[in-house]
Amino acid sequence: MNHIKRTEDQERQLIYDWLTPVDYGTQQSDFRSRRQEGTGQWLLNSDEFQKWVNQPKQTLFCPGIPGAGKTIMTSVVVDHLDAMFKNDSDIGIAYIYCSYQPQREQKPEDLLLNLLKQLAREQLAVPTEVRDLYEPHKSKGTRPALDDIVRALHSTVQLYSKVFVVIDALDEYHVSNSRGQKTLLSEVFRLQNQLHVNLFATSRYILQIMSEFNECLRKDIRAQDDDISSYVDMQIPQLLRSRISKHEDYPKLQHMIRSEVVKAADGMYVHFLLLYPQPINANVRFLIPRLHMDSLMSEPTRGDIKRALRNLPQGAKGLDETYEQAMRRIEGQEKGYRELAKQVLSWVTYSRRALSTAEVQHALAVRADMTDMDEDFLPEIEILGSICAGLITVDEKSDVIRLVHYTTQEYFERASSFPNAHTDLAVACVTYLSFDTFETGFCPTGKEFDARLHLNPLYDYAARNWGYHVRRASTDVQYSTPRFLESEAKIASSSQAMMANALFYDYSQDVPRKLTGLHLVAYFGLLQITAVLLKKGYQSNLQDSYGRTPLSWAAAEGHEAVVQALLARDDVDPDSKDGYGQTPLSWAAAEGHEAVVQALLARDDVDPDSKDGYGQTPLSWAAEGGHEAVVRALLARDDVDPNSKGSDDQTPLSWAAEGGHEAVVQALLARDDVDPNSKDSNGRTPLSRAAGNGHEAVVQALLAQDDVDPDSKDSNGRTPLSWAAARRHGAVVQALLAQDDVDPDYKDWFGRTPLSWATARGHEAVVQMLLARDDVDPDSKKAV
Repeated sequence: MNHIKRTEDQERQLIYDWLTPVDYGTQQSDFRSRRQEGTGQWLLNSDEFQKWVNQPKQTLFCPGIPGAGKTIMTSVVVDHLDAMFKNDSDIGIAYIYCSYQPQREQKPEDLLLNLLKQLAREQLAVPTEVRDLYEPHKSKGTRPALDDIVRALHSTVQLYSKVFVVIDALDEYHVSNSRGQKTLLSEVFRLQNQLHVNLFATSRYILQIMSEFNECLRKDIRAQDDDISSYVDMQIPQLLRSRISKHEDYPKLQHMIRSEVVKAADGMYVHFLLLYPQPINANVRFLIPRLHMDSLMSEPTRGDIKRALRNLPQGAKGLDETYEQAMRRIEGQEKGYRELAKQVLSWVTYSRRALSTAEVQHALAVRADMTDMDEDFLPEIEILGSICAGLITVDEKSDVIRLVHYTTQEYFERASSFPNAHTDLAVACVTYLSFDTFETGFCPTGKEFDARLHLNPLYDYAARNWGYHVRRASTDVQYSTPRFLESEAKIASSSQAMMANALFYDYSQDVPRKLTGLHLVAYFGLLQITAVLLKKGYQSNLQDSYGRTPLSWAAAEGHEAVVQALLARDDVDPDSKDGYGQTPLSWAAAEGHEAVVQALLARDDVDPDSKDGYGQTPLSWAAEGGHEAVVRALLARDDVDPNSKGSDDQTPLSWAAEGGHEAVVQALLARDDVDPNSKDSNGRTPLSRAAGNGHEAVVQALLAQDDVDPDSKDSNGRTPLSWAAARRHGAVVQALLAQDDVDPDYKDWFGRTPLSWATARGHEAVVQMLLARDDVDPDSKKAV
């Protein structure tokens, strides 16, 4: 029995790790360890919060200015919910900490999968819809589509009587992925509209985000004087060292520190009140005291402390002045420590994702003349914290080094504090990948690859990002890089790490091999190095083990200049097909790279309507991705079939409708030669696909067409209404019921009506909608 339970537990963990490896629990623990006891009680006691926590389907939006303590407040809310409902298995709690610099790329799909994972793992067994999401993808190495994720999430939420969703720092996600942030909110609001979900969210004052919460409960976050005083009181014993605390004016100095630090925070509050005419009741008061206390730590005497207190930065430029003071403290250190601190800040500011402590240590240990890592150069993490003047923080639970606040990065970028950062990072990455330890090339087993990752902490980051930094580095770096690209073994080693995706089965082996240096520079869009390698005689049309050429990689990544450089060569096949039959045009169309698509379409030797191994054309790929500009460019061609069908008989319109891409649907419907009622291999029409996925706008667009059958039957006898009712899409159900020629009580081949499907899935609103009809048999709900 123990063996069976252990196997089941391992399978559960495998499934949940497949959903997403990101665990916000480590961040929650870290934030909890940093906050003062009693912090945030004012928020928990507020009328707005009490209404939010006690009434169903409420949204509480808590905006605040940078440094006001929004993330700490979020951690307080999560802990409060955990304590309040720890004995109630019917209440679900899931939370997300958005970051301007996440540990891995975060798409809305990733964040929704994280919510799904948190809610699913609290169940005794893996929910059926989660298992159904996992099974089709585990062996194929593929990932689920947004609609499938949303469907599984809706189903899992229904296992609870009420679910609390907490999202911190929407503004940081907005900066890195504004389109993704909008999609995330849209799906969460849709979830809330259909089920018992309460949403708590924080953000800076960004109009695009604030407009999403106009009709919601709102409580602006402002650090309270008592919270700040508690923080300062805890830091004072460390500040006032023993020789100072023995002095008779210790109590007076303690009071002075407390009052002046709080006063400086209030100076920032007055400034932001001027920026925001309406009362916002928020300020920058948690970040400022922390930086000020760090600054005071460096003062050697009582007199120096008092003088510093009298000159604490306040007002409009207070935050920048505080950062400038910190940089002056860094500049005042001995040369070795000064340079090391700048390297740390450069890496943490300009790296493309958050870095672990081991990654930062190895990055800092690299020297341009090294041929292998010398551990004597690895700096101690404790030293890094002390020499950076309080501007970095180490998340002990997640073992990640970050800047102390989002505004710190904004200051560095605005002040151009590290003008050579990308050059330094590029040199370090390329040097690291050139180490002799990588001469063995491609790791033939997953075990060997994992060992290589463990022994070389910077290997993963350097392989995935060296080209990004080289592209932004000085010209000298771009001309010196080709030396690294001349080693086939090191190219193989680098490309394996660059292409590996830990979410896929056998991830280190299921990657393309036989990539050349030209493939890599095309992938990264390195135009100057591309020219150098071509002059050196690199084969421009060589295919890797997936059949992809450098042109294919450049087109897929949207690097127009490199695409043009390759197209200018006589020995490049602009229409080459890879192992899956996709051409460079197909890849560019699928990714929505309009300029590259236009460059390829300008060639007479490019087939704009070529079909790949799945029967999909560039148009169908663009339609599936919702890339309107590319769709219109392809539709402008006489030699593109707007009704082409793939191996599953889905047309471009079907793909666009399924994905909810309204603009693309409208562009296709504007054509006289597009069949709006075409059926795929399952007998489903574009309307059926759109209805099943809850895309109301697309459904309305299709229903507006005279030749669309709103009651079409698929291979199982199911209608668009049946699909919408089964998947709890109330607005779509309502739109379909408004059609005279829709039978609301039609039985499919399984003998099930729309009411039967809605009842089985527990969607009360849709059930009531159907029961309100005279032409619906209420007993049909039993036909399950």
